[in-house]
Amino acid sequence: MTAPALPATPGRLASPRAGAGMAIGAMLCVQLGLALSVGLFEAVGPAGTAALRLLFAGVLLLALVRPRPSAFTRSSLLACVALGTVTAGLTILFTEAIARIPLGTASALEFLGPLGVALVRGRGRARGWALLAAVGVVLLTHPWQAGLDPAGVGFALAAAACWAGYILLTQRVGDHVTGLTGLAVSMPVAGLVAAVVAGPGLLADLGTGQLDLTVLLVALGIALLMPVVPFSLELLALRRLTTAAFGTLMCLEPAIALAIGAALLAQTPSLEAALGIAAVVAAGIGAERSGARTAQAG
Repeated sequence: MTAPALPATPGRLASPRAGAGMAIGAMLCVQLGLALSVGLFEAVGPAGTAALRLLFAGVLLLALVRPRPSAFTRSSLLACVALGTVTAGLTILFTEAIARIPLGTASALEFLGPLGVALVRGRGRARGWALLAAVGVVLLTHPWQAGLDPAGVGFALAAAACWAGYILLTQRVGDHVTGLTGLAVSMPVAGLVAAVVAGPGLLADLGTGQLDLTVLLVALGIALLMPVVPFSLELLALRRLTTAAFGTLMCLEPAIALAIGAALLAQTPSLEAALGIAAVVAAGIGAERSGARTAQAG
């Protein structure tokens, strides 16, 4: 499995449209995978579901990419390990969140992570689009209404912090490691970290017969949908977009989550949520138009 090569000429612009398409495709896969994951919660719980997805994803990427030690420096290898640890935290925390609060709301809260990256790293128009996205996030989140599970909100906010770190570390790995080699190291690390966290619960489920072949096959399918395909697309997208543009473009994710939650999980959006969708879509379009990133040499 070989990633598409980037332009080798220093200073040449990588296509922002291609990067935006990859990011949107990744978000669709993520939200569909998350919605399908809800069906596994009863069998193995949220943490167990996240761990199985990451373990299968790690095995698949190792088999397909087969990373070589010579492809890494000490610093790039450490970055891959850090990325894997953050990925495990992001996946488990967000899975715990959607077990407690609606998918669209959880995604909106989680989006505060990339929004923060866009605000801190962005300049000029990029910050303007991020501020517009913030309005959409507020409308999607409904902070003026009570009734959300506090634990679910806490898990989603913790996932937001992990997502901010994930964006920065993914770009660092993508800049210093060829193709998807870095992901083929970070994902097995994520699987191992998640297995340590969820291991006792999975062993208990195995003993009671809830962790059976059907559950394993479903988890394998979901692992392809999320995270193997979307994380690969995100890594490639971050080579074509600035972190500010990528973070702002990812504000489309709460809207996608809201639509998939309504279609698959019967979580009907409100009028405020519809207005939030309009705000984040506008911000995403702005990010696509101004988000080209100078391609790396080599």
